[in-house]
Amino acid sequence: MTRKLQGRAALDAMFARAQAENRAAFLPYFPVGYPTHDESLTAIAAMAAAGADGFEIGIPFSDPIADGPTIQAATQVALETGSTVRTCLDAVRALRGRGINQPMLLMGYANPLVAYGTDRFVRDAYAAGADGLIVPDLPPEEAHYFAESCAREGLALVFMLAPTSNDTRIDLVAEKSSGFIYVVSLTGITGARADLPADLHDFIARLRARTDMPLVLGFGISSPEHAAQVSQLTDGFIVGSALVRAGGEGVEAVQELAASMVAAIQA
Repeated sequence: MTRKLQGRAALDAMFARAQAENRAAFLPYFPVGYPTHDESLTAIAAMAAAGADGFEIGIPFSDPIADGPTIQAATQVALETGSTVRTCLDAVRALRGRGINQPMLLMGYANPLVAYGTDRFVRDAYAAGADGLIVPDLPPEEAHYFAESCAREGLALVFMLAPTSNDTRIDLVAEKSSGFIYVVSLTGITGARADLPADLHDFIARLRARTDMPLVLGFGISSPEHAAQVSQLTDGFIVGSALVRAGGEGVEAVQELAASMVAAIQA
């Protein structure tokens, strides 16, 4: 089936569907190339079949400053097995060819994307079927080249806010982000955690008071119980490390965990 919407419009439609169902959108993260290229695509397809609303497609990088040990180890494996910016673009194209229509955001660090060529990367991402970019080490003050290219292609460019962000920073990110704002739940790196931060409600309320953009929560969400908690608090949530860890056990483990997240937010 041909996709009718792409880019920011596809994300808007995703959030509208989730809101109509009184829940948050579930966006799994998974890196291309872990444990192999083909297995990573099969895992993403399995999560799509399980009911994921969208995806954060990881572009492996040697120095992922925002990622914890689980994702670092997985992306190192992916690099060793030949994952590149080009193979990640090819992965999105291949997933679209399989009929997977959920929105996909490419998550990668600035260095390999700039080396590939900013305009070229954004054009190729759009042509492959991507809907947006998340570049964790790209501050909005220095993002004009990416922003101009994404605006030209209609792709979302997502920036992050953390609990340490002051009001000035919140306003800047709200102005510069498109598609949604990535809300970092805690001060630290990615990784599955037993409990969500105690001050999470206050943090989200502080953001809601300053912007009406969709808020997507990431870092530390690892269980169906967490998914149920955040589903009534934010517009979306990202699960990464827990799914990557499951990926080491096989595609069935990934699909089972994703399905449990979907069930939790639909309950």
